[in-house]
Amino acid sequence: MKFYQALFCLVLAIAAVLAYPGHHAESYANLNQHHHDHHYVDDHHYGPAPYKFEYGVKDHHTGDHKEAWEHSDGHHVKGSYSLYEPDGTKRVVEYTADPHNGFNAVVKKVGHATHHYLH
Repeated sequence: MKFYQALFCLVLAIAAVLAYPGHHAESYANLNQHHHDHHYVDDHHYGPAPYKFEYGVKDHHTGDHKEAWEHSDGHHVKGSYSLYEPDGTKRVVEYTADPHNGFNAVVKKVGHATHHYLH
């Protein structure tokens, strides 16, 4: 299960990075075009497309319960994911990403840990 949690976190991190790649090459191309084409109109600059993503698993047989969502207006990303830890607590990660502030995440632990003792 820890493997799947790590894989899930890795996929979310990659999605966040790909959601805002920086656009350096595109910016240089537009700058070059602007200098050579006096009819260039800035309205032709296309940025990242807005999107919404939601995902959830509630498997009562295995106890695997997790969910994630992410929204972007094309420039700012906001999202959250949660999963239940083996100790019974729920980990909630809320994050934002934008060109000015970069990637920021707040991790919360909800509930009380329960310890199971083996006899």
